[in-house]
Amino acid sequence: MKKILKIETPQTPLPLVLDSPHSGHDYPADFLDNARFTADALRKYEDNYIDDIFSGAPKLGAAFLCALFPRTYIDPNRAIDDIDPELLASPWPEDEYGLINPTIRSKNGHGIIRRLLSEDIELHKRKLSTAEIMHRITEYYAPYHNALADLLDKAHKDFGAVWHINCHSMPSRSAIPNTPLKLIGNTRAPVDFCIGDRSGTTSGKDFTHMLRDFLKAKGYRVSINDPYQGVELVQRYSDPLRGRHSVQLEINKALYMNERTDEKNSGYDALKRDMNDLVAHTADYIETKLVPLAAD
Repeated sequence: MKKILKIETPQTPLPLVLDSPHSGHDYPADFLDNARFTADALRKYEDNYIDDIFSGAPKLGAAFLCALFPRTYIDPNRAIDDIDPELLASPWPEDEYGLINPTIRSKNGHGIIRRLLSEDIELHKRKLSTAEIMHRITEYYAPYHNALADLLDKAHKDFGAVWHINCHSMPSRSAIPNTPLKLIGNTRAPVDFCIGDRSGTTSGKDFTHMLRDFLKAKGYRVSINDPYQGVELVQRYSDPLRGRHSVQLEINKALYMNERTDEKNSGYDALKRDMNDLVAHTADYIETKLVPLAAD
């Protein structure tokens, strides 16, 4: 069976889990046969290099899960029923698979399976059958979620709490918050990082603010929940009152890559070092939080 996930666990684990659902670039043949674009063209829609940027996390006590398949094939960061009716070759068989519940993301062409790349650019040559959609869900989407749930549940069982960082990158053109941190001329300036905790519902503020303060001390511009609040993967697996804290971390691509050529830029190595420092700092933070638990 083709490998679709990469899971790395530390020798001495902490209850810290990182995941990268959008950095995969192993394009299945059944996808490319029906796509209007080549794999090289679709790389612009990946979270390029995020799997490498955080690759040092397991040495610092964190488990790290990466999807090897691309987000344009199926997106683990969407609800399982967020299926776009306009993508279907025939009506969805509700009696067999239940109702679909397309959100605004599907209506914009960006549901669990993308219909549009951007605006009115169609991704597929033809519409998809129910069998094709269910294949992607059962063979790719579900294994990713099962693996993440297992990592988080084990950490929570072993330590009584777990901290989860859902790792992403954002195009610089999308990194402009709706509420500007600072105006430059008449233009809102993009942020370097956006931390999303869905308005404080997926993580304790202490964790969110620790990440923000560390990044700001490094000299980065950081926003919280603007322009990204976090989607399915932080919402589904979080429960701060039970010690399950999840945040979505978005990194401005311009910090580390040429967005036109998709190549690493001169800032790549520094950004990777800073992210290694961020994970190390988070590990230290978690160890302080575990002291009361160890004494019980």
